Amino acid sequence: MSLDVSSTLLSQAESGEVSEVDFIDTVRRSLPYAYEMISGLTVQLQGTSALFVDNTTPPASEAERGQLLRAMASNAIRASLERHFGVHLAFQNCHRVAVFRTDVDTSAARGVFTSIRGQLLNQSPVLRDC
Repeated sequence: MSLDVSSTLLSQAESGEVSEVDFIDTVRRSLPYAYEMISGLTVQLQGTSALFVDNTTPPASEAERGQLLRAMASNAIRASLERHFGVHLAFQNCHRVAVFRTDVDTSAARGVFTSIRGQLLNQSPVLRDC
């Protein structure tokens, strides 16, 4: 299961729309490693003039890796995190998350990061079975 959803939030979802604030809070509680990584990268980006910053350190545990994979694999989670933090997200391999500015055009930099070439250059035997 990706998220630990409260019975209250589940009832709201069954009845209609759910507040994105409530959804993000569920993501924060359910996937703390992923949430904190994106939060930290966003703070790091705000302190620079760079187009993006990224994480290159693998998670310390499989549980953390799983949280990150679940956050990045879900369109709803990923899009909500992007809106919440005001960034564009990109992902490579099992842990390399990048946050890109939204106040300038970063499409070229995102294109390089998410390209086939970028993916191939980011390969490592250590990450083969992640």
